[in-house]
Amino acid sequence: MRLKGKTALITGAARGLGRDCALRFAKEGADLVLLDIGGDIDGVPYPLGSPAQLEHTAEQCERAGAAVVAITADVRDEEDCGAAVAKALDRFGRLDVLVNNAGIAAPSGKLVEDITEREWSLMLDIDLSGAWRMMKAALPTMAAQRSGSIVNVSSTAGLVGYRRFAGYVAAKHGLIGLTKAAALDYAPVRVRVNALCPGSVHDDPVREGRMLSEIARSLDVSVEEHERIFVRDQPMNTLINPSDVSNAALWLAGDESRQVTGTVLTVDGGFTTR
Repeated sequence: MRLKGKTALITGAARGLGRDCALRFAKEGADLVLLDIGGDIDGVPYPLGSPAQLEHTAEQCERAGAAVVAITADVRDEEDCGAAVAKALDRFGRLDVLVNNAGIAAPSGKLVEDITEREWSLMLDIDLSGAWRMMKAALPTMAAQRSGSIVNVSSTAGLVGYRRFAGYVAAKHGLIGLTKAAALDYAPVRVRVNALCPGSVHDDPVREGRMLSEIARSLDVSVEEHERIFVRDQPMNTLINPSDVSNAALWLAGDESRQVTGTVLTVDGGFTTR
């Protein structure tokens, strides 16, 4: 029960890593505010988290013993972000953890010169600016409490480059920069800000993750071929499981990491050590 008495807000919670983090946190005693867009976005070439998936995540967390508020909201909208934090405070009276997990993998699969202005703006608006908006909404409360932990889910793409993914790479690199700057800004009030960089995560059907399959689609290769390449290139020769990432997020969220801020924690099977 490492998060007992704490309230955590998780974005992108309808499925995938967001769902796994929510369930892990629920089992550790946290009260939860779960946020997802609950619909598709024009320009993103695959289905996003649905209201039904968000509700399913909430129900699973409640069965694990958590009190849960599920919110349909868009991290591109500053008012939505502020309202989510307000709902957390109205229901639970505090906000201790923010996991910025909401993100998209596509539109991608293009050379830099072929990316449109709209595709570039959309990627940064969600994957980078969305995290900034949520931090902007949450940080005044955490600063007033003189406690809090923000976990920004970046990627190995925040540390190295990938061909034909310039927008995604730029957004995830930017998220690490935002993490480090905010960590310095809020260290005096004991609010910690860290980045988590997963490697290639297995698309667990129970969690309904689909990030790896969407990256494969963007590169016009089969999922099986894409997985084979990543298994080959990760020194531990295996894909990352969602639980590997949620366990790392749990540690960053809880008091066991109370002296850890401004750091980048990789869960990538050694991929970025090369």
